[in-house]
Amino acid sequence: MESASAPISEPEENPGFEELPEALPYMAWWVRLNLVLVALGVAAVLTVGALLHPYDENNEPMRQETHRQLGLPACSFYAMTGLPCPSCGFTTSFSLLMHADPVNSLRANAVGALLAAFCVVVVPWSVFSAWRGRYLLIRSAEKAIITSLIAFVVLMLVRWGVVLAVAKWG
Repeated sequence: MESASAPISEPEENPGFEELPEALPYMAWWVRLNLVLVALGVAAVLTVGALLHPYDENNEPMRQETHRQLGLPACSFYAMTGLPCPSCGFTTSFSLLMHADPVNSLRANAVGALLAAFCVVVVPWSVFSAWRGRYLLIRSAEKAIITSLIAFVVLMLVRWGVVLAVAKWG
């Protein structure tokens, strides 16, 4: 005897059938703790940027060397070659952005300014995601971290290539 209803077809057999998206899992306590720690760490970096003085004695914005206020040595690459390294100006751009000077932050190091702006967004995102127990706007933290890291490294290297080309032919 045959059944009155047709068998349920598999997605491959029924092109109009869409699988339901997986439910986003609720975060474990340690993931939430790590998000809070990330927020605190990034906030600390931004706070240091705000506490530094990225202006010279004439109150003109600097382009690099702000890290020297932290007791760090001069850039070895710059000292040896006279050319900036890929990260020259990062600290200055962070500090200028924290001093509400985005134009000069971009001049110091555009990728550093973008990274600083990204960090400004990461702090509340991390806290909100930890509080909510689910990532805000993303499905996979691992994929977001890897994508962001690759994007910033590529941007940093492209910017460095442009800076070196301008130094050579400019």
